[in-house]
Amino acid sequence: MQEDFLHYIWKHKKFLTANLKTETEESVFITSVGQHNLNAGPDFFNAQLKIGNQVWAGNVEIHVKSSDWFLHNHEKDEAYDNVILHVVWEHDTEVFRKDNTVISTLVLKNILESSILYNYKSLFRKQNKWINCENDFASIDSFILNNWMERLYFERLQRKAETIEVLLKDSKNDWEAVLFKMLTKNFGLKVNGESFFSIAQSIDFSIIRKTQSKQETLEALLFGQAGLLEQDFQNGYYLNLVKEYRFLKQKFILENKQVLPLYFFRLRPLNFPTIRLSQLASLYNTHQNLFSKIIETSDLDDFYDLFKVLTSVFWETHYTFQKESKASKKILSKSFIDLLLINTILPIKFCYAKHKGEEVDTNIIKIASAITSEKNSIIDAFNNLKKISKSSLESQALIQLKTEYCNKNKCLKCAIGNTLISRNI
Repeated sequence: MQEDFLHYIWKHKKFLTANLKTETEESVFITSVGQHNLNAGPDFFNAQLKIGNQVWAGNVEIHVKSSDWFLHNHEKDEAYDNVILHVVWEHDTEVFRKDNTVISTLVLKNILESSILYNYKSLFRKQNKWINCENDFASIDSFILNNWMERLYFERLQRKAETIEVLLKDSKNDWEAVLFKMLTKNFGLKVNGESFFSIAQSIDFSIIRKTQSKQETLEALLFGQAGLLEQDFQNGYYLNLVKEYRFLKQKFILENKQVLPLYFFRLRPLNFPTIRLSQLASLYNTHQNLFSKIIETSDLDDFYDLFKVLTSVFWETHYTFQKESKASKKILSKSFIDLLLINTILPIKFCYAKHKGEEVDTNIIKIASAITSEKNSIIDAFNNLKKISKSSLESQALIQLKTEYCNKNKCLKCAIGNTLISRNI
């Protein structure tokens, strides 16, 4: 028996409430179970109960065994002086207040609805399952799933917003600078994301503002900080970049010692850091006030137009500085822009709206619902259980579900787990 399950039982009153009695045969009437406390102190604050003829307002503490009170040293903690009811699975000893009066005890073991315990044990029965509810996931009502997916999506947005908040504080509320760092990281994708982020961290955004009017200057800055201009290549474009970067390095006193190495190995050529950095430079050369444009944009097609940028001419026939390749226009693909929207743009819009006290949830849902679902092992596994992920809203929600609930066995805090535990047998 787990204590968090007992919290769930008490919080949702999943027990027979008629004719409740304490261990000393006093009647118990519950007006309010109280507010669930997830921090230090008693488990439920401000409960309202009638025990015998006495009306009480105070806290409720929950344990598997009554003796856990002493195991956790609650008798020495003043925070527990206002406990009015001790709720346990098994009663094995009396618990006293400091004035030696007994704290009333309610035992759940004999009043729990039988279906609840059966469903709980079935859900957490280990059988080498990918997730605890995989045998029943497909049977969950679509209305419950859809509402839960939306909530999970905003939970994931909130997690990404926390990263943005840290960057915002570091940049003294410079939203353009934060956007640049977030976009740069996501231009690096999974393999080079941290390396690209370290490049962005090595450049004060004021320097980007001063150099973005000329694409080759901005490319020199990005390639130079990335450590890509330290070879002896003999072509005009490369030599011009080296010359420009030396000037910028001296002018702005640039350092790149903390920049992480870039990787080309096993990447598709279109994802080579050279191509992505050139496209990033093109984006900032094309849009002088990118943050403002992103905040003003609310339609998915308009975002695709906003991010429709190419590399500079040299990269139309190259993937690296050395080898020439077949000529091709290397424009940001729709799928790549989708990733930028999912991981940078929508979190930024969400975070900015919170700062301004504005409501943008409806627009964010509209955009996220219009973006095609991501494809990865988590999404594939859920879709094998039930065809559920049609858009980025669902795919992001399912990633949140798997990483923050399923992997951590938080079924009791999950709408799906709650539904399965509450089912009648």
